[in-house]
Amino acid sequence: MKTRIEADSIGSLEVPSDAYYGVQSLRAKRNFPITGTPIHPVMIQNLAKIKKAAAISNREAQRLPEEKAAAIIYACDEIIAGKLKDQFIVDGIQGGAGTSANMNANEVIANRAIEILGGTKGDYTIVHPNDHVNMAQSTNDVIPSAGKLTVLDLLPDLLHALESLHAALLDKSQEFDHILKMGRTQLEDAVPMRLGQSFHAYATMIERDIRRIECARKELFTLNLGGTAIGTTINASDYYLHHIVPTLAAVTGYPLMQADDLFDATENLDGFVTISNTLKTCAVNLSKMCNDLRLLSSGPRTGFGEINLPPMQNGSSIMPGKINPVIPEVVTQVAFHVIGNDTTITMAAEAGQMELNAFEPVVFYSLFSSITSMTGAVNTLVKNCILGITANEKRCEDLVSKSVGITTALCPYIGYQKAASIAKKSLKTGESVTSLVLKDELLTQKQLDDILDPYALTGPELPAEDDLAG
Repeated sequence: MKTRIEADSIGSLEVPSDAYYGVQSLRAKRNFPITGTPIHPVMIQNLAKIKKAAAISNREAQRLPEEKAAAIIYACDEIIAGKLKDQFIVDGIQGGAGTSANMNANEVIANRAIEILGGTKGDYTIVHPNDHVNMAQSTNDVIPSAGKLTVLDLLPDLLHALESLHAALLDKSQEFDHILKMGRTQLEDAVPMRLGQSFHAYATMIERDIRRIECARKELFTLNLGGTAIGTTINASDYYLHHIVPTLAAVTGYPLMQADDLFDATENLDGFVTISNTLKTCAVNLSKMCNDLRLLSSGPRTGFGEINLPPMQNGSSIMPGKINPVIPEVVTQVAFHVIGNDTTITMAAEAGQMELNAFEPVVFYSLFSSITSMTGAVNTLVKNCILGITANEKRCEDLVSKSVGITTALCPYIGYQKAASIAKKSLKTGESVTSLVLKDELLTQKQLDDILDPYALTGPELPAEDDLAG
């Protein structure tokens, strides 16, 4: 393999001649063999968008010659289009607050620009990674800005998945609206409800999660770009300072704003904590719902068995015919993953010191992972589970009729004492509550039918006394 010699402040290294990355990227690859996962591809594209906006701004500020700027912009456009991804060799988790990721981008863009201008890779007299590609920038304003843009790019797919889940749950709530079932508290019989009400409650919960995420997302439009190292704007021209964020807004299409306090925006990561917290909350809600789905479908003969989940694959290598609730199970596992990531993000944000947080790489690695894994989990939950759920209406009816929970609905008409006596007798003899009420002539069949009507029983109003007369 042919190589070229490149040097940095640490020393010299042999870099493959055909590589677009340089000595600092290669050194980082060797220093950080952490996850085996490179920088997220969307993060790579956003680094290129920032470098493009910087080249445009520095050209207009007459700090960057037109020819060099044009070559840098062209190289950035290629990376934005998805080219040269294999040249980003730095691990997603790295020391140095993201300097390695920033320099990986600077070196790849510089060497491609050199090539565009007819030079040889590594000849940084033509285009220099630091002096030209990184002009008026610092890792400390580039990396958090690229991280925010990446979250903004990843969230729409998650929000779309959650909106699909919300719609699917609403459809099921209507489909199951007429089915009476037993509600349960602490896994014990409580009072009757409609199966549709359970699914409507899930839909309401998911709608609330969508609103939380959308609200937290707005914080990400504010960037510290232009603050350079710590917020003083050192090495940035006045023109660049006032134009870099509007230029990046034009490149990305987002309504970006420059932070009023660049020091604050450089050293504090609470915006990422906020968005992570909304993902954690959503993960908790998704897992709780999946716990319910597993219980409601448990059996098929010895569990609740009130609903059926679509059979997706064999559930055992030893028990013939066993089908497991694999889709709710994987969603719950993703929820554990997201909750763990949130803890990581929280601790990394807390660990910042003075004018910079050095732990941004693990924040972004964890946050991107949370968004992408949750998106996949919600999509499979909708497609492979929710849409195919069916109700065991007869099973729901049988459980209600055998439960003493319906005695609560009888209290306004026969009194608490008699209702309690009926409940105890039903539990002792196994005879249904309704048959005992009829046997003791406490109510007529017509009255029971009115009281235990699915909508009268589960709505906000009691049946009128006139309706129960006779």
